[in-house]
Amino acid sequence: MLECVVNISEGRDHRVIDAIAGVAGPDLLDVHTDADHHRSVLTLLGEDAPRLVARAAVEHLDLGRHGGVHPRIGVVDVVPFVALDGSTADDALAARDAFCAWAGRELALPCFRYGPERSLPDIRRGAFSALAPDCGPSAPHPTAGAVAVGARPVLVAYNVWLAAPDLARAKQIAASLRSPSVRALGLQVGDAVQVSMNLIAPEVTGPGSVVDAIAAQAEIDRCELVGLVPRRVLDLEDPARWVELDLGPDRTIEARRTR
Repeated sequence: MLECVVNISEGRDHRVIDAIAGVAGPDLLDVHTDADHHRSVLTLLGEDAPRLVARAAVEHLDLGRHGGVHPRIGVVDVVPFVALDGSTADDALAARDAFCAWAGRELALPCFRYGPERSLPDIRRGAFSALAPDCGPSAPHPTAGAVAVGARPVLVAYNVWLAAPDLARAKQIAASLRSPSVRALGLQVGDAVQVSMNLIAPEVTGPGSVVDAIAAQAEIDRCELVGLVPRRVLDLEDPARWVELDLGPDRTIEARRTR
Protein backbone atom coordinates (compact mmCIF):
# COMPACT_ATOMS: atom_id res chain seq x y z
CA MET A 1 0.00 0.00 0.00
CA LEU A 2 1.16 3.52 -0.80
CA GLU A 3 0.65 6.57 1.40
CA CYS A 4 0.42 10.01 -0.20
CA VAL A 5 0.67 13.15 1.93
CA VAL A 6 -0.78 15.92 -0.23
CA ASN A 7 -0.11 19.50 0.91
CA ILE A 8 -2.60 22.07 -0.38
CA SER A 9 -2.31 25.84 -0.09
CA GLU A 10 -5.49 26.49 1.90
CA GLY A 11 -5.72 26.56 5.66
CA ARG A 12 -8.46 29.07 6.49
CA ASP A 13 -11.68 28.35 4.61
CA HIS A 14 -12.90 25.10 6.12
CA ARG A 15 -15.75 24.77 3.65
CA VAL A 16 -13.24 24.70 0.82
CA ILE A 17 -10.88 22.36 2.71
CA ASP A 18 -13.75 19.97 3.41
CA ALA A 19 -14.84 20.06 -0.23
CA ILE A 20 -11.35 19.20 -1.43
CA ALA A 21 -10.68 16.54 1.21
CA GLY A 22 -14.12 15.01 0.78
CA VAL A 23 -13.43 13.81 -2.77
CA ALA A 24 -10.92 11.28 -1.36
CA GLY A 25 -13.68 9.28 0.35
CA PRO A 26 -12.48 6.35 2.49
CA ASP A 27 -8.88 6.81 1.31
CA LEU A 28 -8.60 9.95 3.47
CA LEU A 29 -6.87 9.13 6.77
CA ASP A 30 -6.24 12.58 8.23
CA VAL A 31 -6.48 16.34 7.61
CA HIS A 32 -4.20 18.75 9.46
CA THR A 33 -4.97 22.44 8.92
CA ASP A 34 -2.95 25.52 9.90
CA ALA A 35 -4.37 29.00 9.31
CA ASP A 36 -1.06 30.83 9.73
CA HIS A 37 0.77 28.50 7.37
CA HIS A 38 -2.39 28.75 5.20
CA ARG A 39 -1.89 25.09 4.43
CA SER A 40 -3.58 21.75 4.92
CA VAL A 41 -1.90 18.36 4.94
CA LEU A 42 -4.05 15.47 3.72
CA THR A 43 -2.89 11.93 4.47
CA LEU A 44 -4.23 9.63 1.76
CA LEU A 45 -3.91 6.02 0.64
CA GLY A 46 -3.29 4.81 -2.88
CA GLU A 47 -2.99 6.58 -6.23
CA ASP A 48 -6.58 7.51 -7.07
CA ALA A 49 -7.28 9.79 -4.09
CA PRO A 50 -4.29 12.11 -4.74
CA ARG A 51 -5.55 12.71 -8.28
CA LEU A 52 -9.07 13.48 -7.10
CA VAL A 53 -7.72 15.88 -4.45
CA ALA A 54 -5.38 17.58 -6.92
CA ARG A 55 -8.17 18.17 -9.42
CA ALA A 56 -10.44 19.59 -6.71
CA ALA A 57 -7.67 21.88 -5.40
CA VAL A 58 -6.99 23.28 -8.87
CA GLU A 59 -10.72 23.92 -9.31
CA HIS A 60 -11.20 25.62 -5.92
CA LEU A 61 -7.96 27.50 -5.18
CA ASP A 62 -6.07 30.46 -6.63
CA LEU A 63 -2.42 30.90 -5.67
CA GLY A 64 -2.63 34.59 -6.57
CA ARG A 65 -4.89 35.17 -3.56
CA HIS A 66 -2.76 33.10 -1.18
CA GLY A 67 -0.66 34.45 1.66
CA GLY A 68 0.91 32.29 4.36
CA VAL A 69 4.21 31.79 6.15
CA HIS A 70 4.98 28.37 4.64
CA PRO A 71 6.97 28.24 1.37
CA ARG A 72 4.89 27.03 -1.59
CA ILE A 73 5.01 26.80 -5.38
CA GLY A 74 1.40 25.84 -6.06
CA VAL A 75 -2.10 25.23 -4.76
CA VAL A 76 -1.26 21.52 -4.83
CA ASP A 77 2.17 22.22 -3.43
CA VAL A 78 3.63 18.84 -2.58
CA VAL A 79 2.52 15.31 -3.52
CA PRO A 80 4.89 12.74 -2.00
CA PHE A 81 4.30 8.99 -2.39
CA VAL A 82 5.56 6.78 0.44
CA ALA A 83 5.90 3.00 0.43
CA LEU A 84 4.17 1.37 3.40
CA ASP A 85 4.16 -2.33 4.30
CA GLY A 86 3.44 -4.41 1.22
CA SER A 87 4.90 -1.92 -1.27
CA THR A 88 8.40 -0.89 -2.29
CA ALA A 89 10.40 2.23 -3.10
CA ASP A 90 10.06 1.30 -6.77
CA ASP A 91 6.27 1.31 -6.38
CA ALA A 92 6.45 4.83 -4.95
CA LEU A 93 8.65 5.98 -7.84
CA ALA A 94 6.25 4.51 -10.38
CA ALA A 95 3.30 6.25 -8.69
CA ARG A 96 5.21 9.54 -8.66
CA ASP A 97 6.01 9.36 -12.35
CA ALA A 98 2.46 8.35 -13.25
CA PHE A 99 1.04 11.26 -11.24
CA CYS A 100 3.43 13.69 -12.95
CA ALA A 101 2.39 12.55 -16.42
CA TRP A 102 -1.30 12.71 -15.47
CA ALA A 103 -1.15 16.14 -13.79
CA GLY A 104 0.81 17.66 -16.63
CA ARG A 105 -1.63 16.27 -19.20
CA GLU A 106 -4.98 16.56 -17.42
CA LEU A 107 -4.49 19.62 -15.19
CA ALA A 108 -1.88 21.56 -17.19
CA LEU A 109 0.29 21.66 -14.06
CA PRO A 110 4.07 21.96 -14.34
CA CYS A 111 5.47 19.09 -12.26
CA PHE A 112 8.90 18.88 -10.63
CA ARG A 113 10.02 15.43 -9.50
CA TYR A 114 11.95 14.86 -6.28
CA GLY A 115 13.31 11.74 -4.65
CA PRO A 116 16.55 9.95 -5.54
CA GLU A 117 17.47 12.60 -8.13
CA ARG A 118 17.08 15.72 -5.96
CA SER A 119 15.43 16.98 -2.79
CA LEU A 120 12.32 19.05 -2.20
CA PRO A 121 14.47 22.02 -1.04
CA ASP A 122 16.27 21.80 -4.40
CA ILE A 123 12.93 22.35 -6.13
CA ARG A 124 11.94 25.21 -3.86
CA ARG A 125 15.22 26.95 -4.66
CA GLY A 126 15.37 26.24 -8.36
CA ALA A 127 11.88 25.86 -9.83
CA PHE A 128 11.55 27.76 -13.14
CA SER A 129 15.08 29.15 -12.80
CA ALA A 130 17.76 26.49 -12.42
CA LEU A 131 15.18 23.72 -12.92
CA ALA A 132 12.65 23.20 -15.72
CA PRO A 133 9.49 21.15 -15.08
CA ASP A 134 9.77 17.41 -15.69
CA CYS A 135 6.18 17.20 -16.95
CA GLY A 136 3.53 19.64 -18.08
CA PRO A 137 3.87 23.22 -19.32
CA SER A 138 7.13 25.13 -19.03
CA ALA A 139 5.47 28.09 -17.23
CA PRO A 140 3.37 28.16 -14.03
CA HIS A 141 -0.36 27.50 -14.26
CA PRO A 142 -2.08 30.93 -14.06
CA THR A 143 -3.98 30.12 -10.84
CA ALA A 144 -2.51 26.84 -9.61
CA GLY A 145 1.25 27.45 -9.97
CA ALA A 146 3.21 24.20 -10.02
CA VAL A 147 3.56 21.01 -8.00
CA ALA A 148 6.47 19.09 -6.48
CA VAL A 149 5.81 15.36 -6.81
CA GLY A 150 8.00 13.04 -4.82
CA ALA A 151 8.85 9.50 -3.83
CA ARG A 152 10.39 9.37 -0.38
CA PRO A 153 10.72 7.32 2.80
CA VAL A 154 8.53 8.02 5.81
CA LEU A 155 9.14 11.41 7.43
CA VAL A 156 7.58 13.19 10.38
CA ALA A 157 6.39 16.78 9.96
CA TYR A 158 6.74 18.39 13.36
CA ASN A 159 6.46 21.87 14.89
CA VAL A 160 7.74 23.13 18.23
CA TRP A 161 6.31 26.43 19.47
CA LEU A 162 8.59 28.57 21.63
CA ALA A 163 7.36 30.28 24.79
CA ALA A 164 8.99 33.60 23.83
CA PRO A 165 8.09 35.12 20.43
CA ASP A 166 11.72 35.61 19.40
CA LEU A 167 12.01 34.91 15.67
CA ALA A 168 15.79 35.41 15.58
CA ARG A 169 16.16 32.81 18.32
CA ALA A 170 13.86 30.39 16.49
CA LYS A 171 15.97 30.75 13.35
CA GLN A 172 19.18 30.17 15.33
CA ILE A 173 17.70 27.03 16.87
CA ALA A 174 16.51 25.79 13.49
CA ALA A 175 19.99 26.24 12.05
CA SER A 176 21.51 24.31 14.95
CA LEU A 177 19.16 21.36 14.33
CA ARG A 178 19.76 20.93 10.59
CA SER A 179 21.43 17.65 9.71
CA PRO A 180 21.08 14.78 7.25
CA SER A 181 18.06 13.66 9.30
CA VAL A 182 16.43 17.02 10.11
CA ARG A 183 15.26 19.95 7.99
CA ALA A 184 14.24 22.97 10.04
CA LEU A 185 13.03 26.56 9.68
CA GLY A 186 12.29 29.26 12.25
CA LEU A 187 8.96 30.87 11.39
CA GLN A 188 6.79 33.71 12.66
CA VAL A 189 3.29 32.31 13.11
CA GLY A 190 0.85 35.04 14.10
CA ASP A 191 2.08 36.48 17.37
CA ALA A 192 4.15 33.38 18.13
CA VAL A 193 7.20 31.66 16.66
CA GLN A 194 7.89 28.04 15.93
CA VAL A 195 10.64 25.75 14.79
CA SER A 196 9.05 23.91 11.87
CA MET A 197 10.73 20.63 10.96
CA ASN A 198 10.72 17.65 8.66
CA LEU A 199 12.29 14.70 10.44
CA ILE A 200 13.42 12.89 7.31
CA ALA A 201 14.97 9.95 9.18
CA PRO A 202 12.73 9.65 12.27
CA GLU A 203 14.32 6.36 13.29
CA VAL A 204 17.58 8.31 13.66
CA THR A 205 16.24 11.62 15.01
CA GLY A 206 12.68 11.49 16.30
CA PRO A 207 10.38 13.99 18.01
CA GLY A 208 11.80 13.39 21.47
CA SER A 209 15.35 14.09 20.33
CA VAL A 210 14.55 17.39 18.63
CA VAL A 211 12.36 18.54 21.53
CA ASP A 212 15.22 17.87 23.95
CA ALA A 213 17.65 19.76 21.71
CA ILE A 214 15.31 22.75 21.49
CA ALA A 215 14.55 22.70 25.22
CA ALA A 216 18.27 23.01 25.91
CA GLN A 217 18.21 26.35 24.07
CA ALA A 218 14.81 27.89 24.80
CA GLU A 219 11.61 27.38 26.77
CA ILE A 220 9.00 25.41 24.81
CA ASP A 221 5.32 26.30 24.77
CA ARG A 222 3.99 23.20 22.98
CA CYS A 223 4.68 20.55 20.38
CA GLU A 224 2.65 19.71 17.30
CA LEU A 225 2.61 16.61 15.11
CA VAL A 226 1.47 17.39 11.56
CA GLY A 227 -0.45 14.44 10.15
CA LEU A 228 0.32 10.88 11.23
CA VAL A 229 3.31 8.68 12.09
CA PRO A 230 3.93 4.97 11.53
CA ARG A 231 3.49 2.90 14.67
CA ARG A 232 7.18 1.97 14.60
CA VAL A 233 8.12 5.66 15.00
CA LEU A 234 5.73 6.05 17.93
CA ASP A 235 7.19 2.97 19.62
CA LEU A 236 10.65 4.54 19.60
CA GLU A 237 9.42 7.24 22.00
CA ASP A 238 8.87 6.82 25.74
CA PRO A 239 5.09 6.35 26.27
CA ALA A 240 5.35 8.63 29.31
CA ARG A 241 6.22 11.47 26.88
CA TRP A 242 3.55 10.85 24.24
CA VAL A 243 1.21 13.59 25.49
CA GLU A 244 4.07 16.09 25.79
CA LEU A 245 5.20 15.26 22.25
CA ASP A 246 1.66 15.37 20.79
CA LEU A 247 1.82 11.67 19.95
CA GLY A 248 -0.41 8.72 20.68
CA PRO A 249 -1.69 5.42 19.29
CA ASP A 250 -4.59 7.18 17.56
CA ARG A 251 -2.11 9.36 15.62
CA THR A 252 -0.61 6.42 13.70
CA ILE A 253 -1.19 5.42 10.09
CA GLU A 254 -1.99 1.89 11.20
CA ALA A 255 -4.76 3.01 13.59
CA ARG A 256 -6.47 5.13 10.91
CA ARG A 257 -6.25 2.37 8.30
CA THR A 258 -8.25 0.01 10.51
CA ARG A 259 -11.13 2.42 11.15
